Amino acid sequence: MSQAMNNDVLVDAQGLTRRYGLIRAVAGLDLQLRNGEILGLLGPNGAGKSTTLRMLAGCLAPSEGRVLIRGLDMARAPSRAKRHLGYLPERPPLYPEQTVREYLAFCARLHRIPRREQGAAVASAMTDCGLADMGSRLIAHCSKGYQQRVGIAQAILHRPDVVILDEPTAGLDPNQIREIRALIRRLGESHSVILSSHILPEIQATCARVAIIHGGQLVFDRPMRDIEGDERPRTLRLGLRRPPGEDVLSSVSGIERVEAIEEGLWQLTCAPGADPREAIAGQAARDDWGLFELSQPRRALEDIFTELTSADRPATRQAA
Repeated sequence: MSQAMNNDVLVDAQGLTRRYGLIRAVAGLDLQLRNGEILGLLGPNGAGKSTTLRMLAGCLAPSEGRVLIRGLDMARAPSRAKRHLGYLPERPPLYPEQTVREYLAFCARLHRIPRREQGAAVASAMTDCGLADMGSRLIAHCSKGYQQRVGIAQAILHRPDVVILDEPTAGLDPNQIREIRALIRRLGESHSVILSSHILPEIQATCARVAIIHGGQLVFDRPMRDIEGDERPRTLRLGLRRPPGEDVLSSVSGIERVEAIEEGLWQLTCAPGADPREAIAGQAARDDWGLFELSQPRRALEDIFTELTSADRPATRQAA
């Protein structure tokens, strides 16, 4: 790996394992976060997401493996590594008897922000998180959505390179969820973000890359843009009102197999690297097949998630 690529990696988890007695909650997990990414960490309840995030944030020591934050080993230089991190656990660490501004000022001191810069840091975080008018309100009197905003504000006070958010929309109503999603997307413009969730639309709406954890192992890691299929299709759905025989369809260049779905509809398997759509459309027009559908079925994130996390399926890794 080149030095330039090393500089681009903000979080590098290598062989992370966490045992609780005989139970392995996380088993040999490798994960990287690069500069400018919003990474969605997806998995069913109990998959090991929160345990993984706690190890990445330095709140839980791995039984094996290590975490590097900007090249700093979390175990050997925890204070220096954590300066580059902001962390919102699943239960925000709030003090309900404090006002929003009091709490964030307290967090600024915990982050060791210089005294002369604390006021500006608090004001900036409040503005970014939509809390500019909430400074004097008791946290106990804030809605769940605003409490989540306060939790995110404490995570970005010191302007870290990486922000880790564990289930940031849990328990919110639909309007609050949309607001937090928009906030996370804005954060992604100036921070790299790891977002954990078991809710698929959450990941789809906010993330550029998705990783799936199942049974404490990383079983999938790909950019979101690749999930719906590559530019060259592997299968096609073909609809014809005046179809020829299957032998004629099979003879079209680039088609490997033809399967009838129902009358007038076929699934075509393309040869590796081939894209026969133009050839099919051209021959259909010349021979008057009555073409009414030629589409590429998309593999949805839900299908991938279900396939990889079904209870009776052993965990195996799929990567880009």
